[in-house]
Amino acid sequence: MPIMADPSKYYVFVGQGIMFLMHYTYVLLCTDLNRNRSKYYIGSTKNLKQRILDHKSKSNKTTKCFDIIDLIYYEACLNKTDARKREFQLKTGFGRGYIKRRNENYFIENAAVVQR
Repeated sequence: MPIMADPSKYYVFVGQGIMFLMHYTYVLLCTDLNRNRSKYYIGSTKNLKQRILDHKSKSNKTTKCFDIIDLIYYEACLNKTDARKREFQLKTGFGRGYIKRRNENYFIENAAVVQR
């Protein structure tokens, strides 16, 4: 097995090789049923499962007013800088258009909940 410079960036599993610690860029579709509105929340994290649980448990200021929070997209990156760059890219008009095009079938199947 090759020697890596920074062992804190990966976990070694015997017989399975090396698994790198990933950083995630994610998109949530947040729906407020009372106001009949929905919006994207775009963020990045190194622990995706815990971050989604935080959003759903209403411990995030930005998303706590929403009734339904769905993870609709995520990407994995090998370092934090790349994940943050992608987060900022997805927050642009082009990025939001990419999300809509990438999840076109999701929006068609869930048209009753999702407003375009």
